[in-house]
Amino acid sequence: MQPNILLISVDQMRGDCLSILDHPVVDTPNLDQLARQGVLFRNAYSATPSCIPARAAMLTGMSQHNHGRVGYQDQVPWNYTDTLPAVLAQNGYHTQCVGKMHVYPARNLCGFHNVVMHDGYLHHNRYKTKNTVAESFDSCDDYLPWLRERAGASCDLLDLGLDCNASTIARPWHLPEALHPTNWVVTQSIDFLRRRDPRKPYFLSMSFVRPHPPFDPPQAFLDMYLDADIPEPVVGDWAEAEDTERFGLNPITNKGIVPKNRLRRAQAAYYALITHIDHQIGRFLQAMVEYGVHNNTVILFTSDHGELLGDHHLFRKALPYEGSAKVPFLLSDPGNMLNLKHNTTNEQVIEIRDIMPTLLDAAGASIPQSVDGLSLLPLARGEQAPWREFIHGEHEGKDMSNHYITDGKQKYIWFSQTGREQLFDLQQDPQEMNNRVDDPMYRTSLESWRGRLAVELAEREEGYSDGNQLIIGCPAQTVLKRSFAAAT
Repeated sequence: MQPNILLISVDQMRGDCLSILDHPVVDTPNLDQLARQGVLFRNAYSATPSCIPARAAMLTGMSQHNHGRVGYQDQVPWNYTDTLPAVLAQNGYHTQCVGKMHVYPARNLCGFHNVVMHDGYLHHNRYKTKNTVAESFDSCDDYLPWLRERAGASCDLLDLGLDCNASTIARPWHLPEALHPTNWVVTQSIDFLRRRDPRKPYFLSMSFVRPHPPFDPPQAFLDMYLDADIPEPVVGDWAEAEDTERFGLNPITNKGIVPKNRLRRAQAAYYALITHIDHQIGRFLQAMVEYGVHNNTVILFTSDHGELLGDHHLFRKALPYEGSAKVPFLLSDPGNMLNLKHNTTNEQVIEIRDIMPTLLDAAGASIPQSVDGLSLLPLARGEQAPWREFIHGEHEGKDMSNHYITDGKQKYIWFSQTGREQLFDLQQDPQEMNNRVDDPMYRTSLESWRGRLAVELAEREEGYSDGNQLIIGCPAQTVLKRSFAAAT
């Protein structure tokens, strides 16, 4: 019997923000229970930690080398042949996405039978002087018409005055909680349970925009954290200690020293959004019980990337540090259809590209040759299976364009435009407080990681490596032209 499959993805959630991981503040009771009914992967990474490339990996199972997206660039067509929903549809599944897709064109089904879409505020959909009617948010979005029918025709995503990338400011949601986009995703997902084809197993992608900014939790959830004892962000000995240009005063900054009360309120709102999502997941799990599908559904929960939230005086994503690149990852099987080792954790280093082969394996479907990821089912069953030694990640970011390579125990970072290097011992220093590049005790490790990255980048079109040495200053790209052409 093929199981139903539920993929729950959130946007910009740090990998450490689960109470089952003993986070000092965040409460996630429903996600904790999902972890108890399955396996928690503690070393899950987003190889290219921003929305578009991460979702390409999620939908295609490809590494960034092959899906071709190595930075953030909107309006690049998505024409991949083998996608997770397409292959599942070919294997008899009724496929549905509710929420964020962030593809191009916006109404591209990417293999789903149907998409009920809310991507949040995307600049290229909103800029009236640079857009076509067909790609305008008024034509693409499904949440906004729904909201305006209930709250008034003038309602918009800008009503709170919060920018979609404002990781340093927050305020509570101003309308009834039932109208929040997080609730909307679950409302529409429950409606899919009502109207799905009962003759087929289903694949539902339930894709939340939050906890990505704007930080706008309903007041009840914000109240849970406003008076909490929230630890200050960690700051490594390598971080910039000064902010002479006052970058931290910019509400959408990616670095700097933010006024203390402003930052603390943003932290509280971010954690509140996570608990809000958790409660809404609980609402959906109850609906699954009522519809009789809870015990024959495999559930995978993850995020596309994290949020630095002030760590090392940094904000947002796209950088290789744990707050940005590490993601939560739970594979849950309430009915034990896959014979997983319940209530266990796994330490192997995994990546978002592993989602597609894992869920295809669970469905009993063949995995296309284009897929670079690996099925996690052997690991989740406690089997002694061969596994990758490390993953390579990267992100274009002008002077901060970076590459990282990690096995979950150590992490090497190379900034391609400047040649700056960092080496962190994640076992001894999980918060990346101490850069070991100049530590003689880590000289052998440094040389080994540097050599591995040189080999990894040897064939790249940017010219980052000759196979033996890394080459500084090669212009970074957001899209790999050769790889992207081959993939699509």
